[in-house]
Amino acid sequence: MYVAVKGGEKAIANAHALLAKRGQGSTDAPRIDYPQIRNQMGVLVSRVMAEGSLYDPELAAKALLQAQGDVLEAVTLLRSYRTTLPRFGVTIAVDTVGLPSERRVSATFKDIPGGQQLGATFDYTHRLLADELHTPEVATPDVPIDEPMPRVTDLLGADALVERDRPDAGWTDPDPGDLTREPTVFPMSRAERLQALTRGDEGFLLSLGYSTQRGFGNNHPFAGEVRVGEVEVEFYAPEIGHAVPIGRIELTECQMVNQFVGSADQAPQFTRGYGLVFGRAERKAMSMSLVDRTLRHQEFGERIVSPAQDEEFVIAHADNVEAAGFVEHLKLPHYVDFQAELGLIRSLRREFQERHPAEASEAPAADNSTLMEANA
Repeated sequence: MYVAVKGGEKAIANAHALLAKRGQGSTDAPRIDYPQIRNQMGVLVSRVMAEGSLYDPELAAKALLQAQGDVLEAVTLLRSYRTTLPRFGVTIAVDTVGLPSERRVSATFKDIPGGQQLGATFDYTHRLLADELHTPEVATPDVPIDEPMPRVTDLLGADALVERDRPDAGWTDPDPGDLTREPTVFPMSRAERLQALTRGDEGFLLSLGYSTQRGFGNNHPFAGEVRVGEVEVEFYAPEIGHAVPIGRIELTECQMVNQFVGSADQAPQFTRGYGLVFGRAERKAMSMSLVDRTLRHQEFGERIVSPAQDEEFVIAHADNVEAAGFVEHLKLPHYVDFQAELGLIRSLRREFQERHPAEASEAPAADNSTLMEANA
């Protein structure tokens, strides 16, 4: 722990006051309220909820407002608040098979049961800055959407063209660990990896996912399906004796379909990459599914040839809160450490000059030698 510098308390208080003033901006402009952020910046709120591991749009909007739009700071605030909440139990795993999709697209088949649902997306917008934002009227669908929407991977699974999502009919998922309460131990189970990836930094996962497509990870993906919609969450209450619904949350799910040429004991087939995140976060879910498939290299006998295939490298560096803290701690006082390094460099330079007197005499003198001597 770093010891506070004498006289620093007043400076810190002034820094806080200046930060609040900068966040307010012009006194003539009306202040933004968190309901505006929650309602009008849903994509940003979704990212903070996913990386903060807490589904609460209102709290995520408050964190963004307090952090003045700094996503990592907002995620840190949300995680800190999350640690103060009591835990009553674990919910039943959500069933996304019947996820009523606001948006559902597939890049593998043009015509799929239930149809393609474009929903709310930037995919077809013109990337031009508008002088003024406007909200057009949304037309009512001519035909109500009530046709079932089975997963595309289930359609492929009917012909055994894609790996099973479960080893056999009687297999059940083991209880997943909790990375927020238990230390990370490598190698991890796939459930633990997915838990780490869903709260990982979107930019980091996007770059890793992109690298796998560029040849650094043996990934040849197709977007089997991307869904966005609300799903009901149920909690088993022992006092009642059965599960009860406790609310609905918005999720984005992605299943990537990847080529696999087979091995000595496995037939050629498609394999899966999976991503599931809070809110509307298609890019995050797609990046997550790319990295998930790449990290499954041991299951298919693939060699590790790139960083995206190294489980410890990916998981240990995906958490943006930890990464930001480790980088930003460099701003804190390191006076003693630096003086030790400075003394070592001086000692090594003296030894070098004794061995090479001719080269040492030609070396220019340092301009800041006086400052170094004063600090020493």
